[in-house]
Amino acid sequence: MVSHGLIHLMGFTKAFELASIQQLTKEISRPAGIFWLLCALLFISAAVFLFFKMEWWLFLAVPAIVVSQILIVMAWQDAKFGSILNFLIILVIIPAVAEIRFNKMVNTEINMLLKQPVAAQELITDEKLYNLPPVVQTWLRKSGVIGKPVMQFVRLKQKGMMRTKENGNWMKFSARQYFTVAKPQFVWQTSVNVFPLITLNGRDKFIDGRGHLLIRLLSLFTVAKSGNDEKVNSATMIRYLAEISWFPSAALSKFIRWEPVDSFSAKAIMDFQGVRAEGVFHFNPAGDFVRFTADRYMGNGKDAKLEKWLVEVTGYKEFHGYHIPHKNKVTWQLQTGDFNWADIEITEMDFNTPEIYR
Repeated sequence: MVSHGLIHLMGFTKAFELASIQQLTKEISRPAGIFWLLCALLFISAAVFLFFKMEWWLFLAVPAIVVSQILIVMAWQDAKFGSILNFLIILVIIPAVAEIRFNKMVNTEINMLLKQPVAAQELITDEKLYNLPPVVQTWLRKSGVIGKPVMQFVRLKQKGMMRTKENGNWMKFSARQYFTVAKPQFVWQTSVNVFPLITLNGRDKFIDGRGHLLIRLLSLFTVAKSGNDEKVNSATMIRYLAEISWFPSAALSKFIRWEPVDSFSAKAIMDFQGVRAEGVFHFNPAGDFVRFTADRYMGNGKDAKLEKWLVEVTGYKEFHGYHIPHKNKVTWQLQTGDFNWADIEITEMDFNTPEIYR
């Protein structure tokens, strides 16, 4: 766009006779020259906004292309190859518009998620832990929940690497995720770098006990979609259950029941909106959560199969006074061998400060 904009300055220079432009053989009037200058400024400004990842670049690039193409037609013999650059820019604009629409859809879902009523702010005391298995009590105390309010809203950002199949190429991703606790729900949005300039945009959500996954190439083409069947709902609830390790006071939810397994593990059983899921939380002697294991459906629809699923902690970090596992390794333990699906790192986390999108 910068190059295209600079080329348009040639028309302005020709019109006002600021220099000899031999590439333009046809005379250009001064009023037309003003439009050549305007087009150059629009393209260059759009490029600046795009560089800083500001959506305003689209509102400059679209009129720039319209004006540019009119000017090219008027000077077709000299400027016809500029149409190729306009076409290439359009190829960038189309997925950019699709991504804005995708983000708007997700923001609406987040907005609805965070509008649920806020429960009374009660501080967590030791007495509230007494009905839990001892190892879970130790974990919650070690996490720093005592004396703090229940985490009702959670917002976090992630980065990491993932792949879609065994021995597949690793792809960088970034994500944001919102949780509510009084009513167990989440919305997760990710952008995966498949190749340079090629991204997968995904959204996974768990709302009212129903799971739904949507993945689009360049925000345009749906490559995976599933939702609201028994297997998807169960798999998504298991994901929610595993991820309460990031907001441990959710272990006190009335929808989660705990059963001791041994000195260093306990089973969590979750029942919500007619869906049931369970998984085992494993801890080390110091009381830190170290891994989560469960039988979880892998795949979509009728082809989904129950497989062993493992989430391992590879790092801890302090967030707002909480001791949180901020690095995780996610693995499918298949009959053909372990499939390390994702390595995740939490980079930001906030509690009880819902951000409402307008």
